[in-house]
Amino acid sequence: MIFFRLKKEPLLLFILLLIFSSVAILKADDEAEEGEHHERGGKSEEVYKLNNRSSVVPVINQKFKSECTSCHMLYQPSLLPAKSWTKMMGNLKQHFGENAELDPAVQKEITNYLVKNSSNRFSSNQDVIRISETTYFKRKHDELSPSVFKRKGIGSAANCIACHSGAEKNDFSEENVRIPKETAGKIKK
Repeated sequence: MIFFRLKKEPLLLFILLLIFSSVAILKADDEAEEGEHHERGGKSEEVYKLNNRSSVVPVINQKFKSECTSCHMLYQPSLLPAKSWTKMMGNLKQHFGENAELDPAVQKEITNYLVKNSSNRFSSNQDVIRISETTYFKRKHDELSPSVFKRKGIGSAANCIACHSGAEKNDFSEENVRIPKETAGKIKK
């Protein structure tokens, strides 16, 4: 019976078709984001899944691990595009206010590793070296007040591990987020 009504009302049929196709496109976009993969040299690599979310191939470069984690947490190469890693590694004398210069051969090896394993989810015009300045980071954290990052238990937006215990394994799943609360000072007697 509804078929005959739709046949008489092409506008209604068009609207229904538009709604269903929009839903299908949005669902496909979400699935594409969830099932992200990384391409290297024209071939896709399997992506490790943590908590049913995309992750990256585990960090295997020992020089990257040892040199970079001597000062900060292990940031996954997929958190920035290649252009950003190249820019950052090109100025280690002024690495966020610190001198992080490396032996040139080690610097080249780490830079090559970061570029090879960088993200392809960013637009080519995004030229940032702070992960917290990427549009992706901002979109994922848009519901948080900037004051949250200044809490004693967090310190800054760069301290991913303060809220994301699996950050060093690229597990930023929302169900595992624990945001430290602001603690009031103790009253002395």
